[in-house]
Amino acid sequence: MKTSINVIVVEDQAVVRQGLIAILSYRDDIEVVGEAENGVEAVKLVKKLKPDVILLDLIMPVQDGLETIPKILEIAPASRILVVTGFGEADKVFNAIKSGALGYLLKDSSHEKLVSAIHDVYRGKAFIPPSMALRMIREMDGLSASSDKQSPLTKRELETLRYIAQGLTNLEISKKLVVHERTIAKYVSNILSKLHLANRTQAALYALRTGLSELDEE
Repeated sequence: MKTSINVIVVEDQAVVRQGLIAILSYRDDIEVVGEAENGVEAVKLVKKLKPDVILLDLIMPVQDGLETIPKILEIAPASRILVVTGFGEADKVFNAIKSGALGYLLKDSSHEKLVSAIHDVYRGKAFIPPSMALRMIREMDGLSASSDKQSPLTKRELETLRYIAQGLTNLEISKKLVVHERTIAKYVSNILSKLHLANRTQAALYALRTGLSELDEE
């Protein structure tokens, strides 16, 4: 039985990288199994170790985070990517989410938020701080539905989408809707296909952008 989440830290600044590793070293539920200082090294490590979660900086030499994300997901589609970076430009973060990252966290976030984010993306939940999500939503015109178009989703799929936006897992949604977890997995697949979205994080942002769900205040 799995007892800890295997993590790789990808960060070009040694002080920051070692700081993240030090923080996580005190956790019994998280184990750092590797580290890299650029995207090329990261891809090699991921291919070898197949980690559960990758903490990935966006701005790095040799190969940056945006270029690295699809390469990681090609060789390890089950690995979850949490972008951990030092800036808040919504367009770059959105491109990371669009490429397949499941979450976003600023480097100056608290230790508790870092651990929470790792657990969330490990479970397949979207992790985006509300303040950042609001900024991203304003730039999501490409994913917004026209107000005069009828939603292509069924009633059950819409309900599932709202719960996705709340951060619930398939199992948690299945309990809410009183159906089998496999049924929810099918709903999620239909949602992503019909809305042309890549992952649950994009689905959550879509729900927020179109008013199907609302952000709680931080």
